[in-house]
This record gives sequence, structure tokens and C-alpha cells, in this order.
Amino acid sequence: MMKRDDVVLLLVVGFAIWGLGSIYYAKAGPAILETTAARYWSAFLLSPILSALLCTGILRWRHIAYTDWTSAMLLLALPGMIGEAVVLSSLSTFMPKLHAVSGGKYAAFLFATYALVLGMAEFITLRAMHS
Repeated sequence: MMKRDDVVLLLVVGFAIWGLGSIYYAKAGPAILETTAARYWSAFLLSPILSALLCTGILRWRHIAYTDWTSAMLLLALPGMIGEAVVLSSLSTFMPKLHAVSGGKYAAFLFATYALVLGMAEFITLRAMHS
């Protein structure tokens, strides 16, 4: 069972990661999403992997038990998932440099990242529970 301090910290860190990531894509989004196919797909593959490495590092830093990784990863992800729902619903307000048609590409980045991070955490949790 995670400590209360870890729960709060993971939520705060998740909010910070979401905020910094959103600011980054608001500024650099056109160079990533509105570019050549090769550059887009390279970034599409790299972004989820880097996010998974970052989140894994955070859970290891906090010494979160493997049996708690799914819950811990959800705590990291939920602020971003909620925040991105707001951003995507008003893309032109929050990311004015992006064309509206790039919203789908941005959402695809997000879905791939959350799927990899949460799927990896679930795999690790299930493996720990059955070993």
C-alpha cells in the first residue's frame, strides 16, 4: 500500500509533467506534428518511450512496490488525462500555433503515450502479484 505522501506527490508530479508537456507542445507542436511523415512518426515512437522511462524513474525513485505500479501510474497520468481533455476541447485557445487538423495527431500522441505507460504498469503489477 502506498504512503499518503506518495499519493499526493505522484498527483503533483503528474500535474507538473502535464503542464510542462503541454507548454512544450504548444510551442514546438508545429515542428513535430506539422512536418514530414518521417519526423512525425519518429517523434510518435519516441514520445511514449521517453514518457515511460520518465514515469518508471519516478516510481523507482519513490520505491513504489511493483504491486502498486498500476495505481501509482494512474496517479501520474490522471492529471494529464483530465488536463488534455480540456486542451483538446479548446485546442485553438491553448495551442494557437497548431492548426485545428493537428488536434487528431496530438491526441494520437497522447493515446499512445498513456496506453504504453499504463499498460506497462499493469503488466509489472500483474507479474509482481503472480510471482
